[in-house]
Amino acid sequence: MNGDPSYIRKFSELGIADVPLVGGKNASLGEMYRQLTSQGVRVPNGFAVTAEAYRATLDRASAWSRLHYALEGLNPADVDDLARRARIARELVYNAPLPPDIADQVLHAYRGLVREYGDDLTVAVRSSATAEDLPTASFAGQHETYLNISGEERLLDSVRRCFASLFKDRAIIYRIENGFDHFKVFLSVGIMKMVRSDLACSGVTFSLDTETGFRDVVFITGAYGLGENVVQGTVDPDEFYVFKPTCRSGFRTVLRRTLGAKEIRMVYSGDATGDTTRNEPTLLDERKRFCLDDGEVLQLADAAMRIEEHYSEKAGHPVPMDVEWAKDGLDGQLYIVQARPETVASQKSAAMLDEYHLERPPTTLVSGRAVGGKVAAGIARVITDVSQLNQFRPGEILVADTTMPDWGTVMKTAAAVVTNRGGRTCHAAIVAREIGVPAIVGSGTATERIRTGDEITVSCAEGDVGRVYGGRIPFTTTSVDLSALPMPATHMMINIGNPETAFQTRFLPNDGVGLARMEFIVAEYIKVHPMALVHPEKIDDPAVRSEVEAYGRGFAAAGDYFVQQLSEGVGTIAAAFFPKPVIVRMSDFKTNEYASLVGGAWFEPKEENPMLGFRGAARYSHPAYAEGFALECRAMKRVREQMGLTNVRLMIPFCRRTSEAEDVLRAMAAHGLARGDAGLEVYVMCEIPNNVIQIDAFAKLFDGFSIGSNDLTQLVLGVDRDSDIVAFDFDERDQGVLDMIRMTIEGGKRNGRHVGICGQAPSDYPEVARFLVEQGIDSISLNPDSMIRTIREVLAVEARLGIPARGA
Repeated sequence: MNGDPSYIRKFSELGIADVPLVGGKNASLGEMYRQLTSQGVRVPNGFAVTAEAYRATLDRASAWSRLHYALEGLNPADVDDLARRARIARELVYNAPLPPDIADQVLHAYRGLVREYGDDLTVAVRSSATAEDLPTASFAGQHETYLNISGEERLLDSVRRCFASLFKDRAIIYRIENGFDHFKVFLSVGIMKMVRSDLACSGVTFSLDTETGFRDVVFITGAYGLGENVVQGTVDPDEFYVFKPTCRSGFRTVLRRTLGAKEIRMVYSGDATGDTTRNEPTLLDERKRFCLDDGEVLQLADAAMRIEEHYSEKAGHPVPMDVEWAKDGLDGQLYIVQARPETVASQKSAAMLDEYHLERPPTTLVSGRAVGGKVAAGIARVITDVSQLNQFRPGEILVADTTMPDWGTVMKTAAAVVTNRGGRTCHAAIVAREIGVPAIVGSGTATERIRTGDEITVSCAEGDVGRVYGGRIPFTTTSVDLSALPMPATHMMINIGNPETAFQTRFLPNDGVGLARMEFIVAEYIKVHPMALVHPEKIDDPAVRSEVEAYGRGFAAAGDYFVQQLSEGVGTIAAAFFPKPVIVRMSDFKTNEYASLVGGAWFEPKEENPMLGFRGAARYSHPAYAEGFALECRAMKRVREQMGLTNVRLMIPFCRRTSEAEDVLRAMAAHGLARGDAGLEVYVMCEIPNNVIQIDAFAKLFDGFSIGSNDLTQLVLGVDRDSDIVAFDFDERDQGVLDMIRMTIEGGKRNGRHVGICGQAPSDYPEVARFLVEQGIDSISLNPDSMIRTIREVLAVEARLGIPARGA
């Protein structure tokens, strides 16, 4: 190269310390290629055109003074002026000729890649700014990338286009907002083997949960085709979670998955340029299946964990990572094509808890994936075309089909964002997290159901599902410093049924889950009666039978669908609180509730009073439901043995007699859930007076008791809690009910058994919580919204009784 300075660095020569030379993206690719390929992290080979090449190109074209002039006095709030000045700056850079010595070095390195991969090689040409992918500023999506490039002339042109993209409108705004000098940020260009994900799939992986900051999971999104659709939010992707602690221990199981619609896929147009892309509809059978199999999900999770561990070790502190992946449709391999520190969720403080409470039950207009965990109300502005952005007013709620990187200035002034399309790793979601506003993505019909001028409320504070409500719904916000809140001697546990809220709820001070309800998972995720899956032939309505059979399609046996869905729902809750105990109550539907499931009417009797009928333990070994109970047991066995979540304990509801308890325990043992095996503990709900009267006998069969104050109250007082006409007589504070609770606690202590309460009473009535502490109960399980208040109440009672708080 005639003694010229080197403007090229191979990935094998780069490391993370080379950010000033080749930018964050290229430095990271080099770091992974050098350090992690031997550990199974597959990175395409390539090289970087250094930032010095960018600087030398502009030096030799004498372009700097003209660039300064183009941007001098720029007002970023003036969108039209910004667009004009940015266009001038890009033209100045693009029109600067690539010096011959730099071009020669680029082509020499490119020819080396061709020798490595073959004459049919195409490459990705990617921008990498020297202030990019930093721990506090990602610059994600600010600069250009050119894909599937072949031929030397088009390669050199793409390098110049990347240089010019340093002055895209969105990049200029981002630098201003993050305090970077336009003329102290330089651009390197990465040139690497093109991964042909247009023929397969691609997506994004985070080494933590992006909404809650929960660091014990890997979160993976993916869709068919090129990754642009996932990043820009033009497609609803598949989602997967893998639980790190058990995965590292050898339990190779996907924790949870959600099937995305994946309506379109981005592919190459096949014209002469080669890099032109288009979207095409995804085939229906592809939309109905996941873009990755379980083995591939676990491979991506392994890579994310290794990348996180490597970067954390180098930094000397945890560094959660944001990783882009692509599957090559030619060789079938998964590749890591980018990795950078995650810059939003990882910054959240676990010590401060912000809670939002809507003050009345509203009507939902649309729902989608929640981003941001907050609530906002305001006037909607529906944007159907980029030309309408200048109509947007600060404080309005932006409603659009999807958002683009160029919309950053407008989004920064929005009270909230709602889109039809996109997943939780799309552009709208990323920007919303960065600027701290709630967003709902993938709602499907927001631009149809909401009109400009409508007053709406956007709620992302109810778990993974975000909801848009009509009108301005009053809400309150409380902020609690959890680091200043001691824990009582009494164990404080949580009642939960919705897996979508588990990662968020785990940040509350707690000692585990005192009641994990199956019913929500069955009703909201499974939707079909278990016996209908086992015996669809007993359904004489062809339409319903066809609907039932559709749920089990793709599984070896229809019941496997039930097992997978239930185990992943329960597993998500168990993982969120791991290794703390999670007490899972086996199904406690009443017959009228079971009948409302798809196909359920063919398997449930009609009862005058289902509250006192065929429910709980009575069902489990009965011929009418035994096969359904077997599916429940298979699911719980899968959670404990295949997922490795041995913190799960099981609980039997509405168990009337000890003989019934013995039948249930025998059935569980026959299905591989024998009490005591692998440390399995089995509890029983104490909610029937006979449980209290015969507590010594029940204590011989179970490891603990959980008082169900709702059913115990109705059976002590003889009041049907579903009957409005006698509702005034239902009161958990009645002395007879309190006496039964006291007798339960005394009986449990007498037999050396754990006694807790998971009923509604302590959540609703502080005086009941005080009574329970005075009686010496072991644990109180509460609804999440009453946790902080009740902890303070219990601390006050224990202080009065001279019981020190834990850690005091």
